[in-house]
Amino acid sequence: MLKKKKKNKKKEVYALGQYISMSAHKVRRVIDQIRGRSYEETLMILELMPYRACYPIFKLVYSAAANASYNMDSNKTNLIISKAEVNEGTTVKKLKPRARGRSYPIKRPTCHINIIVKDISLYK
Repeated sequence: MLKKKKKNKKKEVYALGQYISMSAHKVRRVIDQIRGRSYEETLMILELMPYRACYPIFKLVYSAAANASYNMDSNKTNLIISKAEVNEGTTVKKLKPRARGRSYPIKRPTCHINIIVKDISLYK
């Protein structure tokens, strides 16, 4: 007797942006607004928000949706942002010359953004 194998279809797809030169705290302010929302609503929110962190997040959401449509053959209208997380990356340290031969350290923080998109039509 032959058993039929279930097709193990992935239900989540992600996009990862690493070493984005921005503080993780500033990016979290935007990420908290889009978590759990639909793809189209997320794009509208990111277009209208006045923060600098919106552009790299917009690119990642767009990339995650493109990954979902390519890998899972899903429609972009059925996508929601299931997870969105921000982690701190490395800190780029530079020295700025100051008066009387001294130097002043400049710390440029980076962050890693991970956006996971889920297709809700697969759960119905």
